[in-house]
Amino acid sequence: MLLPLAGKPLVLHTVDRAREAANVSRVIVATDDQRILDAVSEYGCEAVMTSPDHVSGSDRIAEVAAGLQEGSIIVNVQGDEPLLPTATIEKAVDAMLTGERCDIATTFETIETVQDVFDPNIVKVVMDAGGRALYFSRSPIPFLREAASRHGSLEAALRADKTLIGKFKKHTGLYVYRREFLLGFTKLQPTALEQSEMLEQLRALENGAVIRVVEAAGKSIGVDTQADLDRVREIMEATEGSFFSSVNK
Repeated sequence: MLLPLAGKPLVLHTVDRAREAANVSRVIVATDDQRILDAVSEYGCEAVMTSPDHVSGSDRIAEVAAGLQEGSIIVNVQGDEPLLPTATIEKAVDAMLTGERCDIATTFETIETVQDVFDPNIVKVVMDAGGRALYFSRSPIPFLREAASRHGSLEAALRADKTLIGKFKKHTGLYVYRREFLLGFTKLQPTALEQSEMLEQLRALENGAVIRVVEAAGKSIGVDTQADLDRVREIMEATEGSFFSSVNK
């Protein structure tokens, strides 16, 4: 979070993306690290120290949300996504505020490589005709039975027909909650599917929550490794600052 990126700590780029969202009125960084709190505060932004005992980001966000106004809409942005398009945040918030009522709104990107389809670290999502989440999995879903049968395996089918890859959607880690739902959700016990796949959002589905899933406005990169950081640096240096103006339009 504090690694230098284009002249300032990585997390501050993510803060800037959130502050630029037209339908976000307040940005709070929730952390259990004094160094992050100090960096954000010195930047002139709001930060709150939370318990170090939280097992998930939702739990950490809920601690802060408990002190916010009743009826608030809470946006959970992962702090390690400095390239997150502001328009993606805006689309997710709009999905919560408009159309059919939902408990959670989240986002997806279309998968582009065979490797990503089979990568268990990339979570796949399938939706119904109305854009409501049916299931999230680390396995390739949906399973393209006819194509797999014709080519001998799903992987062979995807390598033979690259157009099939676009049928797989990558779930990205941006969530929008109604405050009261978030507070109730984090009090629920982990469920069987959640523990099997290690995916917190399955707890919501198993308890009957409606999750709307909208397409992200552009690609983002979560910085989890040195390779991720190097890639983000390359993108920012190559575009010389034009990247953000293009993705936010």
